Amino acid sequence: MATRKVTEPAANPSERKFYELIESLPMVAVQGYDRNRRVIYWNEASTRIYGYSRQEALGQLLEDLIIPKAMREGVIAAHDAWLRKGISIPAEEIDLKHKDGHLIPVYSSHVMIKQDTGECEMFCIDISLLEQKRAREELYRRACFDDLTGLPNRHLMETELTARLAEADRLNHEVAVVFIDLDNFKLINDTMGHHHGDRLLKAVAEILERELRVGDVLSRFGGDEFVLLLFDFAGPEGILALLNRLIIALEQTVRIDGDCYQVSASFGVSLFPENGRSVQELMGHADAAMYQAKEAGKNGICFYTSDINDRLVHHQKITAQLRQALAEERLQLYFQPQIDLNTGEIASCEALLRCFDEDSTMISPAVFIPVAEKSGLINRIGDWVIHTACQQMQAWKGTPLEGLRVDVNLSGRQLTNPYLSQEILESLERFELMPSQLGVELTENEVFGSDESQTRQLERLKEAGLHISIDDFGTGYSSLVYLRKLPVCCIKIDRSFLHHAMENKSDMAIMEAMVTVGHSLGLSVLVEGVETEKQHKLVKNLGCDFAQGFLYARPMPAEQLETFSLENAVKMLVTP
Repeated sequence: MATRKVTEPAANPSERKFYELIESLPMVAVQGYDRNRRVIYWNEASTRIYGYSRQEALGQLLEDLIIPKAMREGVIAAHDAWLRKGISIPAEEIDLKHKDGHLIPVYSSHVMIKQDTGECEMFCIDISLLEQKRAREELYRRACFDDLTGLPNRHLMETELTARLAEADRLNHEVAVVFIDLDNFKLINDTMGHHHGDRLLKAVAEILERELRVGDVLSRFGGDEFVLLLFDFAGPEGILALLNRLIIALEQTVRIDGDCYQVSASFGVSLFPENGRSVQELMGHADAAMYQAKEAGKNGICFYTSDINDRLVHHQKITAQLRQALAEERLQLYFQPQIDLNTGEIASCEALLRCFDEDSTMISPAVFIPVAEKSGLINRIGDWVIHTACQQMQAWKGTPLEGLRVDVNLSGRQLTNPYLSQEILESLERFELMPSQLGVELTENEVFGSDESQTRQLERLKEAGLHISIDDFGTGYSSLVYLRKLPVCCIKIDRSFLHHAMENKSDMAIMEAMVTVGHSLGLSVLVEGVETEKQHKLVKNLGCDFAQGFLYARPMPAEQLETFSLENAVKMLVTP
């Protein structure tokens, strides 16, 4: 049968208008076929979508042009059923074949004309869904994969874990959830910048992926945290073998723009069903085990145990009590005098935070301060301490305590706040106080571990007139050379050296060295933990400037400090 080319002007005016209309549609591909499925019409949009020119397409069989091989028999059968039985082909989304072989997603619908004559024709009307498919794929990628590393994100990981736990429960299999947190990543990120931090995270992701087995699922949980799902392992020993391989791989030096980075990570492991049966339980327990690995020295592996759970429950309880204490005003500042060893007078006082539970029982600072650090509440608590100390100094105006300097403790987390120095100075201004009336104390590790931006914060505070002390000196880095670079006014020698100095010549020698170096750098020296007359005489003979301890006064509420005076016996101790 000769092929009729309907691209020629039709005799029927209405038919001609129909062809003019479908020819003008730029994004709608229209193809016409005769009863033998040979092409009788091919508009320009069909060429754009499928790649065949009109001359190439006319006269060819439908299945030889755009029908994928797997669909051919079905298409031929559907076309025959429409001709013989009047069963129309339903509109649907399908993938058809481009000239170069790749598939094109389209929404395809069909219409039959002249069905009751020997000249019946079928028209396929296809709308390309390529852009919509790309958009859907991009939305899926963004919803399920991490932009930086390309790894599955938290959402996809939790979805996968949910499905695999159901399968493991049915088959009586084990599943391991491994929480991975890079050690000291924040220091690299803050020191070198987020660009370097991002490149390091990508490098770490690539290192981990290279060491994993087929079937292991690695995801980026967020920040510098990754989660690894293991489904096929030979007990805890098999997990340890794999994770030790990861530790060794991460210890290799990573080079970025000529800079070398030494990377390590802490691993926490929880097991299904031993440590939990839900995603939330397993994730929480793996996270708790990872923090235990951090506390044990980092760069190691910790499996979840009931002891860790007890600590986790305790942590959650203390966190809840801290939140309630903040909301219900159950925090209080106690003040401990710091004595001038040359005059015997109170030179300043340290503000010490106290927290009380709902029964007015004091919670030990050794318990709630570490919890506040880990939970992130330390920033809110730190702001409260600064505000309350300034408020108290304002209340002392017109009393014998007017002008007394109050030293508050800052945490390393607070120091990362880029607006900390500004906020402290604004608080002083709000309560009409001089900057010299406030001092700040940071531990040795926090000061020596600070980056350039954090050091600038301390410099701004010192330049404004605040007194800056290094607390617990000698227990951390012990890098005395850093003292000449840091904006500090005073070092506070930790009580542990004093308590051992009476019997231990090494501790005595260290104390003498710290006093000598401190004075040579123009810093004052304060000794903590003075409890006996013998200790008092020792620190005075060593040439220390100030002392603090139970011998002189215990920490006390503000109203008690207002009526406090040094006993004559103590004053005799501190005067020549």
